[in-house]
Amino acid sequence: MRIVEFIVAGKPLAKGRVRFVRATGHAFTPERTVNYEGRVAAAAQAAMDGRPPAAGPVVVHLDVRLLVPSSWPLKRQIAAEMDHLRPTGKPDLDNYLKTLDACNNIVWVDDSQVVSATVMKRYGQNPGITVTVSEWMPGI
Repeated sequence: MRIVEFIVAGKPLAKGRVRFVRATGHAFTPERTVNYEGRVAAAAQAAMDGRPPAAGPVVVHLDVRLLVPSSWPLKRQIAAEMDHLRPTGKPDLDNYLKTLDACNNIVWVDDSQVVSATVMKRYGQNPGITVTVSEWMPGI
C-alpha cells in the first residue's frame, strides 16, 4: 500500500560530501545540500498532510529527472527526451538517494526502515525528483 508520493520540482541535487575545517576539526554539510534537503522535507511534509510517519519497513522508489543539455545537437536532445538515452555522468545514484535523509520523522521514523530502494535517473522536460514510498509487503 502506498504511503505517500511527492515531487520536488527543479534541478535535482545529490547530497554533497561533508566538508571539514582542518583548523578546528569541525565538520559541516554544504549549504546547498542543507537547502535542498529542506525543500525535500517541505514537500514530504505537505504530502503527508499531518499523518504520522510510518513505523514499519518501507520501500522507496526515486525517479530523478534531469534537464537535457541545450548544448547537445538536436538529434541527441530528441533521443534523450524519448528516453533513448540516460544520464550516465555524476552524481551517482546513491547520492540522490541520500537526500532522502530529510524524510526522517516525516515519512518514516528513521531511514533504517527503508528495506528496498530503486533509483532511476533519466532526462525529462520538467527536472525534479518524484519520491514514492510504500509499505513493505512480505513475499513481494
